[in-house]
Amino acid sequence: MPSARAIAERSSEVDAVIVAGDLATMRKGLLDVLQELRNIQTPTILVPGNNESLEELQQGVERVQWSAAHVLHGTGVKIADTSFFGLGGGIPITPFGDWSWDLSEDDARQLLEPCPERAVLVSHSPPKGLGDRTSMGASVGSEAVRQFISDKHPQMVVCGHIHDSWGFDETVEETRVINAGPSGLVIEL
Repeated sequence: MPSARAIAERSSEVDAVIVAGDLATMRKGLLDVLQELRNIQTPTILVPGNNESLEELQQGVERVQWSAAHVLHGTGVKIADTSFFGLGGGIPITPFGDWSWDLSEDDARQLLEPCPERAVLVSHSPPKGLGDRTSMGASVGSEAVRQFISDKHPQMVVCGHIHDSWGFDETVEETRVINAGPSGLVIEL
C-alpha cells in the first residue's frame, strides 16, 4: 500500500495516471488499495489485472466513489488530446488457477479491435517478447498484444503482470513498451 499512497501523492504533477492492473493480491485487498488511490483527482486509467476481475474493479471504484477513475477493458477514453485504450486480465491464460482472471489470445484480439491507431494501450499483460520475462527467463507475454503493436502502432504500451520484468522500457516498431511496476514513474508523450 505504500506504493499506492506515493502515487496518489505525486498524481497532481501529471496530466493522467495509468494503473495497469493487479491492485489486489489473489482477489484480496482491492478496496484497501482503491481507498488510497481514490483521492487522486487527476484523470486515472485503470485496467483489471489477473488478481482482480473487471467486475470487481468496476464495483470497487464505484464503492469508494472515485470520480476521476476510468476503468477500461476493450474500451477507451480520450484525455486532453490523447486516446487511451485498455485491456485487462492475464493473457494468455495463466497456470495460477481459479483465482486468476485470465483471457485467451482470441478474446484479447477481439477486445483490441476497436482500439484506434496511435492510442496509448494500457494492457495488464505485456506483448510477447517485451517486458515479459519471468525469473526463469521464460517469455510469457501475449501474442495478441504483440501483433496489435505491428498492426496498429500504438504510441505507447504500458503494462504490468510480469513482476520480474518491472522497469522494462524499450521502443519497438515505433511503439514504446513499458512494464512500469508498482512504484510508478513519470512518462512524457
